[in-house]
Amino acid sequence: MSHGIKTPAGNMVFVSGQVARNAQGELVGKGDIKAQTRQVLENVKSVLETAGATMDDVVKVTVFVTNVEDHYTAIHEARAEYWQKDYPASTMVEVSSLVSKDMLIEIEAIAVTQ
Repeated sequence: MSHGIKTPAGNMVFVSGQVARNAQGELVGKGDIKAQTRQVLENVKSVLETAGATMDDVVKVTVFVTNVEDHYTAIHEARAEYWQKDYPASTMVEVSSLVSKDMLIEIEAIAVTQ
């Protein structure tokens, strides 16, 4: 399974859906959408750095969340910690569940490096 790929042209990075698991595979922030969002974004950041990109290179994210109405504000508060200047284009999709019943959010990203 790939967490991200860099295209042969060398300037695009596609990050597969990241969830709120730490390096040990443990869920971070059970029941806490803001903590889960932070962990997910840390995972996105790690994949990007491995591919030679940064969060500032992200041009598009797709956010899958189990309850948009309840979690929208907290998600955006956590995102603001990672993107202060320009947010990437974003789509938020409500889903009935994710890979684990305790997961509240999953994010995939596309980055373009210079």
